[in-house]
Amino acid sequence: MTNGRKIVALLAVLALAGLLIAGCGSGQKLTKGPVHIFVKHAKPVGGVEDIVVKKGAPVRFSVTSDFADEIHVHGYNFHKDVEKGGTVSFDFPAKIDGNFVIELESRSEQIASLTVQP
Repeated sequence: MTNGRKIVALLAVLALAGLLIAGCGSGQKLTKGPVHIFVKHAKPVGGVEDIVVKKGAPVRFSVTSDFADEIHVHGYNFHKDVEKGGTVSFDFPAKIDGNFVIELESRSEQIASLTVQP
């Protein structure tokens, strides 16, 4: 194989790899619709919930807890108190891309992970 053909073959492989990477994105599926998180004994039922949205899209989730605490969305710095047995809802535009922790503030217990894709 001549050097010219090797370069063409290499460029073809690189182009294909770029298409595959671009098509895969972050590997995370976008969240459809609002998410409801249930907290029991200071732990998210079913584990930490993943919320994935595109920048500019709405972030919508609610938390029902069996004890009173503050729900904190890090990065966005949103706080809401949830009463024992109560539910709080969040609805805001995803203006900041990145990964953010959503937690029970007083217990430092992560209940969800928010990923905002560019």
